[in-house]
Amino acid sequence: MLNFKEVNFGFLDDIISDDLKSGYHKDIITRFPPEPNGYLHIGHAKAISVNFGLAAKYDGKCHLRFDDTNPEKEDKEYVEAIKNDIKWLGFNVSDNIYYASEYFLEMYNFAVKLIKDGLAYVCQLSPEEMREYRGTLTTPGKDSPYRNRSIVDNIQMFQEMKAGLHNEGTMVLRLKIDMKSPNLNMRDPIIYRILKQVHHHIGEGWNIYPMYDYAHPIEDALENITHSFCSLEFEDHRPLYDYILKNLEFDKPPKQREFARLNINYTVMSKRKLLALVEEGLVEGWDDPRMPTISGLKRRGYPKDAIIKFVIEAGIAKSNSVVDIAQLEAAVREELNYTAVRGMAVVDPIKVIVTNFEKEIEWLEVDINPEQMDLGKRKVPFTKELYIEKNDFSLDPPKGYRRLFKGNEVRFKGAYYLKCEDYKLDENGEVVEVYCTYDEKTKGGWTDDGRKVKGTIQWISVEHALPSEFRLFDRLFRDANPEKDDFRDNINPESKVVKSGFVEDFLRGSDVGHACQFLRNGYFALDQDSCDDKLVFNRVVSLKDSFNK
Repeated sequence: MLNFKEVNFGFLDDIISDDLKSGYHKDIITRFPPEPNGYLHIGHAKAISVNFGLAAKYDGKCHLRFDDTNPEKEDKEYVEAIKNDIKWLGFNVSDNIYYASEYFLEMYNFAVKLIKDGLAYVCQLSPEEMREYRGTLTTPGKDSPYRNRSIVDNIQMFQEMKAGLHNEGTMVLRLKIDMKSPNLNMRDPIIYRILKQVHHHIGEGWNIYPMYDYAHPIEDALENITHSFCSLEFEDHRPLYDYILKNLEFDKPPKQREFARLNINYTVMSKRKLLALVEEGLVEGWDDPRMPTISGLKRRGYPKDAIIKFVIEAGIAKSNSVVDIAQLEAAVREELNYTAVRGMAVVDPIKVIVTNFEKEIEWLEVDINPEQMDLGKRKVPFTKELYIEKNDFSLDPPKGYRRLFKGNEVRFKGAYYLKCEDYKLDENGEVVEVYCTYDEKTKGGWTDDGRKVKGTIQWISVEHALPSEFRLFDRLFRDANPEKDDFRDNINPESKVVKSGFVEDFLRGSDVGHACQFLRNGYFALDQDSCDDKLVFNRVVSLKDSFNK
């Protein structure tokens, strides 16, 4: 986990520092306010890191608040998933958990106050009429014919809405601001609608629900949030945020300020589109390792520290931009290079028979992780029959090929030099066995006679090989901008390729998520589908960026 005391949050630091120096605030309280209508994605990881990170930097608090004002799309499953994701990222969510729905009575009473102050009214325009009256970016809107309804009538009708006496879509409560405002968010925005739905958190009892733009500033004020940092699309909503707090007369209201959201190429970040991927069966669930959800990244094997480092290093800016996904993959490689154990895996195996090896078994030692020599070494069994990768042998090697072919000698990782003497083909002309001799004087893969080989390959003892499934994941979309057309048409058909092979037996019994670097095959993590007799590995990332190359 980063030391957030040392993180530069850019202009957000300036805002907080100025408020602390001026004495406007003595303590800092931020918040992360997800809507529980889907799983969190890596864009949320940035908002989480910013809000929890700033609280940590200034010895303050960060509230996890569920903005659960729309029961049509919300579910307890999402609530629990959000808690688990934030906890997995390393942030404490047990002490300061809040729900917008627990403020519904206060919000209703505030709405009554706005009506009494002549600042809100019940409107019965149809949705179509509402759009017509609203105007456009270049033409002003028109006042609703219900705008001057009496305060007494407005209160009565609002009470009737709350009591469930009117049907959904027949009326709403709107603020009375300015239908000619150049900011469309200020053209008498809707703050309540009729919605006869059971709520996931508070159950039955409410027939009206507040709109997000109305509820959010009230939630911030009731929780004494000092700084309401949100993504840039809410910049045009800030005047409405301030208007509500001003007219409800909150003391020292929070400041809303905006920073650029995280946009990554080869990725979609819209919850609506992510939900479509899940519901239409284009992926295998919210935690599909190809998804940009936090649960998907976790299952794939992305280290949480790499995710946090990436979203922070992407920068806190005031304008939107697109970050290359290669930067995220590089952060993952950097972290796994240091933390992942080294192992050998054969994804597409053929058999090698070492014809002059007469021992039953020889145990060799190789590094667990050369970046952490204090971890020591592990023992690897060398036997007469070995598995190697099919593409590590060639019948007709191209120029510069440095692996096995008849007459060539290569280094078997951590073992010996082996020379190919012959091979066996099946009836289809496919290689099924390769016959080699080994030089026992080259133990450890080195020799003192000046002889050099240019290739090193991985191998596994057939007798000790553990059957494994390898899920070779790549980017979900083929194009850097998958939303330039229908994102469904941009799905990469090679984003998941499944192979059956073998790994070293020492990995048996490893924990889910255990990370390994398999020579040349990439970084892999153990999947939850594993069992004792067959391990399942997800490719986290290749050893280098090779997408579309």
